[in-house]
Amino acid sequence: MAGPLTGIRVLDLSRVMAGPWCTQILADLGAEIIKVERPETGDETREWGPPWLASREDHSNDLSAYYIAANRGKHSLAIDIKQTEGQEIVRRLAADSDILVENFMAGTLARYGLGYDDLKRINPGIVYCSITGFGQDGPRAGEAGYDYLIQGLGGLMSLTGIEDGQSGAGPIRSGLPIADLATGLYATIAILAALRHRDISGAGQHIDMALLDAQIGILGNQAQNYFVSGNCPTRTGRIHPNLAPYQPFPASDGEIVIAVGNDRQFQRLCAALEAPGLASDPRFAANPDRVKNRAALADAIAAITPLHTRGEWIARLKSVNVPCGPINDLRDVFVDPQVRHRGMRQELEHPLLGTLAILANPMRFSETGIEYHKAPPLLGEDTDRILADRLGYTAAEIERLRKQAVIQ
Repeated sequence: MAGPLTGIRVLDLSRVMAGPWCTQILADLGAEIIKVERPETGDETREWGPPWLASREDHSNDLSAYYIAANRGKHSLAIDIKQTEGQEIVRRLAADSDILVENFMAGTLARYGLGYDDLKRINPGIVYCSITGFGQDGPRAGEAGYDYLIQGLGGLMSLTGIEDGQSGAGPIRSGLPIADLATGLYATIAILAALRHRDISGAGQHIDMALLDAQIGILGNQAQNYFVSGNCPTRTGRIHPNLAPYQPFPASDGEIVIAVGNDRQFQRLCAALEAPGLASDPRFAANPDRVKNRAALADAIAAITPLHTRGEWIARLKSVNVPCGPINDLRDVFVDPQVRHRGMRQELEHPLLGTLAILANPMRFSETGIEYHKAPPLLGEDTDRILADRLGYTAAEIERLRKQAVIQ
């Protein structure tokens, strides 16, 4: 089935993760993505390895795993937008594009005549999404922003890590570039909303996405904890600040996560643990009580769980509908029967690199599809075709542009 965005054209001037994550989602949904990259080097993440898959022995067209993660379904056009003719190519592509996504420093593209105000004059319906570290305005608008910096600045690292007073205490960076990924997701949502507005009004608009805003935007319940109490939430290691028991416990052969979300589940857990004293203990009667007395509760449960294996506990707890599960590494994740059933690992054929395993898009539609139709492109692999088929350049004009280093 064709994707729900089939027929939508996207001009992608973004690099690294936040912008490419957004445009990869749009590609999965069926949109046509033309990724504009710098000649010679391309997207910086092409060199963010190892690991990578090399197409040539001299590594002149390396595809790093990082680049592969965010660039399937796209067509690569290598042009130098600092040159006048390169800028003209972008303008011509923007003239019949629905969406443009970019993550240059605020004001950079305007200096090239490629800002929103410039392009809306030739395409009033364009949805122009700018992604920066700090936004288009404010005291830090001119600064570069990177995921690690934003995780610290936006409060996430103050919530992530071992609690004070314990061995190894201190803030920890998330194992994922979560600020980038969240910004890419929010940008996708904003773009789809702007397309809906355009459907109604005919007018495009400028979307201003900032990594810092997005990182703060996903603070969710922890931000509300702060707003309500006036107290800054702190690192709680492996426990949940608002629920108990909701953490890993030792089994005889490893650990399992037990995630009790309500009092009924707690009663069923106590029955499975064969610990009626816990169920009747007033210290653990309701979730607020359990949170207050979480240490005593955790100690009591941890004295029982080593009596059986992880598999035995998981089977027992599932049978009484208590949420639980192992702590998987990625090898475990992708052999899990549920994960395999849901198809979260897919494969694409690359013309030079063979079969590539990719992470699937988690969206599921009843009437439309997700498209995995094109492997992440080599740098500039689609330049000639796009210029000829989309813009009508002749072979002689393309050759001249290449000799002048406008394109690759």
